[in-house]
Amino acid sequence: MIPVEDQLGLFVNLWERWNSQERIRIQLAPANLHWCSDQALKALGEYATKHHVGMHMHLVETPYQKEYAQRRTGTTAAGYLEDLGLLGPQMTLGHGVWLNEADIERVAATGTMICHNASSNLRLRSGVAPLNHWAAAGVRVAMGLDEAGINDDRDMLQEMRLVLRLHRVPGMEDEVPTAAQVFKMATENGALTTGFGATIGTLELGRAADLVLVNWQQIAYPYLDANVPVVDAVVQRAKTSGVETVLVAGEPVLRDGQFTRLNKVEVLAALAEAMRAPLQPAEESRRTLSPSVFPYIKQFYAGWLDANTRDPFYRPHSRR
Repeated sequence: MIPVEDQLGLFVNLWERWNSQERIRIQLAPANLHWCSDQALKALGEYATKHHVGMHMHLVETPYQKEYAQRRTGTTAAGYLEDLGLLGPQMTLGHGVWLNEADIERVAATGTMICHNASSNLRLRSGVAPLNHWAAAGVRVAMGLDEAGINDDRDMLQEMRLVLRLHRVPGMEDEVPTAAQVFKMATENGALTTGFGATIGTLELGRAADLVLVNWQQIAYPYLDANVPVVDAVVQRAKTSGVETVLVAGEPVLRDGQFTRLNKVEVLAALAEAMRAPLQPAEESRRTLSPSVFPYIKQFYAGWLDANTRDPFYRPHSRR
């Protein structure tokens, strides 16, 4: 366990060495409420203000985290962060699946952003975030993969399609995401959660030339109605196999489907070789520990979740 003072010292060192680089920004990232003391949260907030950097914090990803916050603080996790002065445009909340209505309003009122990690939440059984209600309240929402992309493929085009369809609740009202909204979450809003919000995320004069060129034939063939907006077609149909060229600040990092800075075959071969190495004793110990500890974890959390208090934002089915 690294003391808070040492963690902050590491941040300052990284910030002083790298934050002025063209493509590097250092931010602070308190992992989650249940992993941070009040002392740590206050110190991180002070350092973020002093060094003018953003913060990214996972929050109420699971109902257990929601209940933990109530037991620890007597209020919600978002309410507690607001009391500490940590909510605001500099803060991005990762997940936010179990924010309640009052939380959503306070997030919107403070200008706090949320990063939606739909495929990760589904994979980890965390729940489905109420994106439609965030949007209705005026919350600025970005999109992420949370290092647990659907099918482990880190596919942002597939993630956009998943988000578009996941929140299409039953009914005929216009309260479901549009393709343009989802595309903005993945581009402009995603950029705003980083230290590069003023220089990337949109194609404008003076901003970095970050471009992804996709084979239009793959999207439009064999037929695409001429009235379908381009953004709708891209979000609904584009696949990573059709990505031909990627430019970062004007530099091709993928050209004609081939990486320009590395040899993909060699990198994958080296990775496969490294992963064939026998597990170290500490790794073997962790592998054994996990299943043996799990029954005690289930016992500890038994009774935490009261189904009668979990009135959902979405109702995708009916028992009767």
